[in-house]
Amino acid sequence: MKEIISLAPGRTCLFGDHQDYLGLPVIACAISRNIKLTAVENNTGAFKLNMVDINQVRIIDINQTFTELAPRDYFASSLRVLRRHGCIPNVGYDITVTGNIPINSGTSSSSALLLAWINFLVNAYGVDEEITPEFISRMGYLSEVVEHGEPGGMMDHYSIGVGNIVHIDTRDPFSFSVIGTELGGLITGVSGVPKETIGLIGDLKGNALLAITTIKKHFPHFDLNTAEIEDLYKYVNYLPDRLIPFFEAAIKNHHYTKMALIEFQKPNLDLKKIGALMNQHHAVLRDLLKITVPRIDDMIDAALKAGAYGAKIVGSGGGGSIVVLAEPGNEAPVVEAILAAGAVAAYPVTVDPGSRIQ
Repeated sequence: MKEIISLAPGRTCLFGDHQDYLGLPVIACAISRNIKLTAVENNTGAFKLNMVDINQVRIIDINQTFTELAPRDYFASSLRVLRRHGCIPNVGYDITVTGNIPINSGTSSSSALLLAWINFLVNAYGVDEEITPEFISRMGYLSEVVEHGEPGGMMDHYSIGVGNIVHIDTRDPFSFSVIGTELGGLITGVSGVPKETIGLIGDLKGNALLAITTIKKHFPHFDLNTAEIEDLYKYVNYLPDRLIPFFEAAIKNHHYTKMALIEFQKPNLDLKKIGALMNQHHAVLRDLLKITVPRIDDMIDAALKAGAYGAKIVGSGGGGSIVVLAEPGNEAPVVEAILAAGAVAAYPVTVDPGSRIQ
C-alpha cells in the first residue's frame, strides 16, 4: 500500500504582528515543532482521519465537493480549493495525525495541520501547477482565509510553507524572500491562556483601517508603507482619540520591522540589537494594541530578568505564546524563569526548513 508522510512546522512571528492585514511586511520563521500526517492508501473511497492528540476521528468521502462550508472546516475548504487546481481524489487513505505544536497557543498548529494536509493531497493526486513551497503556501492562504472570509493574513501559510526565516511583503504584488536559515537562542514560551483570534483580529484590523481611511480624507496621498515615526505628529490631530493607538501602532511596528530587516541582512547577526527591537515591538503590542494578558507580561518580564536579549507576544494576542531571543547556549535559565512565571511550557526551538514530504 502506498504511504505518504507529510510534515509541517509551527511558526513564530519575530516582527510584524498585526501588520500583514494592513499590507505591511512581516518577519517570521518556521520552528522545530511540527504536525505529522501519515497517510496509507485504502480501498474505501474515503479519507479516514485519526487525530490522535485530540482523540477525534473524521471520515470524508473522497468525492464530496462541499457546496456548503462549516466555519473553520479547513479540511473541506482545501479540498474545494484544490479541485479548482486539478487535484481530484480518486482513492481513499487512512490518515494518522500527530504533532507537538501546542494547540491554540499562537504558534499556528491549525495552519500547520492545513499545510500538511494540502501537501499530502497534491502529492497523492497531482495538481495542474508545479508543486513548490510557494504553491503550498498560497493554497493554504486561499483555503483558510479567502474561502472562509476570515480576517487573517498570509504570514502563517508562507512562514510554514516556505520555511526558514522569511520576510513577507504583503503589498500587491505579494512577494517573499528567505532572509536566513538559522537563529540561535530562540525559545518559545506557552502561556496556557487560550488566544483570541477571529474577533480580536477583526476588531484591530477594523480600527486600523478606519484610522487610515480617516487620514486619507485629509491626506489623499498618504501611504502607510512610507510613513515614518516622525510623521505621527503630523497626522494624529486628524484622528479621534480612540483611533490614535491603532494608527500609532501600525507606524511604529512597521518601523521596527524595517529596522529588523536591516539587521537580518547583515552577514553576522547582532542578537542584542534584534532583541532590543523585539522589546520595542512588544511594547507597542502591549501598550497600544493591548493584546497581552498578565501571564504573558509576567513570562516576558521573567525572561528578560533571566538575561534574554528580547521577548514578545506572538500572534493575535489575548493569550497564546511568546518568542524569546536569548544568548545561544544560555537558554536553560531563561526557560526555567519563563516556567516559574506561570508558563505551561517553554522550550528552545530552532529554525525549521518548512513543510515537506518525508
